[in-house]
Amino acid sequence: MTPNYIKTLREKNKLTQEYLAGEIGVSRPTYMQIEQGQRDLTVTEARKLADIFCLALEDFLAEKTMTVKIKTKKKVKSAETDIRIDVPQEYADKFREVLLYILKKIGGKPNVGMTVLYKILYFIDFDYYEKYEEQLMGALYIKNNFGPTPVMFEKIMQDLVKENKVEPIKSKFYQYPQTKYIINPEIEPDLSVLDGREKEHVDWELDRLSNMTAAEISSLSHKDIPWIMGELGKPMHYEAVFYRTDDTSVRKYDDEDPL
Repeated sequence: MTPNYIKTLREKNKLTQEYLAGEIGVSRPTYMQIEQGQRDLTVTEARKLADIFCLALEDFLAEKTMTVKIKTKKKVKSAETDIRIDVPQEYADKFREVLLYILKKIGGKPNVGMTVLYKILYFIDFDYYEKYEEQLMGALYIKNNFGPTPVMFEKIMQDLVKENKVEPIKSKFYQYPQTKYIINPEIEPDLSVLDGREKEHVDWELDRLSNMTAAEISSLSHKDIPWIMGELGKPMHYEAVFYRTDDTSVRKYDDEDPL
């Protein structure tokens, strides 16, 4: 395996060496040897890395960048501090069609650049999980300084650009630079991937969030418990939505609604 392959995947997904070392059960110096090509991966280590990077093992060993599936973990209710979740695999095509739908509806707004898109996708996923205890897109989000980053976004957007369905445009919103994505007007998102409740939820999120600036929606995401509890460069946990404060909670709880 080419040494730079794993390093490229790690940097692309904004993960730290310490995090990956811990996930595959080795020390950081040992992990660094793997990235530098001084130590081979065991089969178990390769499987773990493939899972983290949302790749089938055979695709990982073939040094591909992404399969059509992303694996997260299903929710298990727990009051423990070390929250682990495990939800069924979600197909990337659902994320893709929701992204196209968002661009179709609000992509032309001057404030809607990459940062706003990141946060809207995040709130769609995490708010739906809090409301219904089920996944909508089930995407993996990494905690970064500017808020949650959806891991699938870059690869899927690259594909949409290559297919001439979306055009990236460098612009400014007031004095701030931003990257906008303009959808080909002939493209119609395939909303058959969403049921009625999911479609209603997406529309609700767009109504309440799409007029926010990048600074405003980033500030909102920084008040959210999944982001507060997360570690920089590491995946954010869906289960943390059940510890939200009034600042970001979207579910009406009562005494008979056990957590």
